[in-house]
Amino acid sequence: MANIQNLDPTASPLDYYGWELRRQREAQGLTQGQLGDIIFCTGSLVGQIETTKKVPTRDFSERVDAALGTDGLFSRLVGLVLRSQLPTWFQPYAAMEAAATYISTYQAQLVYGLLQTEEYARAVLSIEQGSTLDEMVAARMERQRILRRENPPALWVVLSEAALLLEIGGHDVMRRQCAHLLDFQDNPWVQVQVLPFSVGQHAGMMGTFTLLRFDNDPDLFYVDGYHQGHMTASPDVIKERSVGYARLQAAALSPEDSARLITRVMEERYAPPHSTEERRVA
Repeated sequence: MANIQNLDPTASPLDYYGWELRRQREAQGLTQGQLGDIIFCTGSLVGQIETTKKVPTRDFSERVDAALGTDGLFSRLVGLVLRSQLPTWFQPYAAMEAAATYISTYQAQLVYGLLQTEEYARAVLSIEQGSTLDEMVAARMERQRILRRENPPALWVVLSEAALLLEIGGHDVMRRQCAHLLDFQDNPWVQVQVLPFSVGQHAGMMGTFTLLRFDNDPDLFYVDGYHQGHMTASPDVIKERSVGYARLQAAALSPEDSARLITRVMEERYAPPHSTEERRVA
């Protein structure tokens, strides 16, 4: 196990978190095992986090704050730690997403990251992530906290019907993901529209893209690719894609009709096996 004394707290958010956890724990006169007993985990886990072998979760951080009386220190730090686990090329976008006041996105294949369930996100990320899967899932869930802020951004999602029919993680995962999308119907800051296949050619044919708007900064256009992302504030691009997005909104089903389609897909395509048999008997 790495020597905590050799950690440079300025090297990364994760290094600083581990260094500070060790410092605060020792100031309270607690061993790793004793702290683990207090926060209902093993001393080994505490040691792994102190030596950056393991990435802390938000739940762990909140329990440490309560146990050590650190006034939310670790709950604040964990956001930086988890964001640092995102791919380097994606981190600038995540920072801009968190600062935006209005997010409008077209998703051609997948549910937008801010609206994904944890198990759906895990299934998507498991395709390429290996040993860092847990950290990547935690980072994606952390991104979603912006929707629960006191002053959240307005989020408008146009979702291709393909995203509902592309089975990610199996029937159960998809059924719960559809139900999660329906949960946003009563959220005044989130609107979901489905772009049905029947529309044919449309303004999103080139693929997924996102527009970010800010109170005091220029708008941004973002598109990601394989291990890279492209972000620009070019007025010409913003104008073109804003008009394209407006056309997508006009072509898509209304939020109410979209909810009905999501419900139908959830109940028919991803119904539990016994429900399917019951319908056949009826």
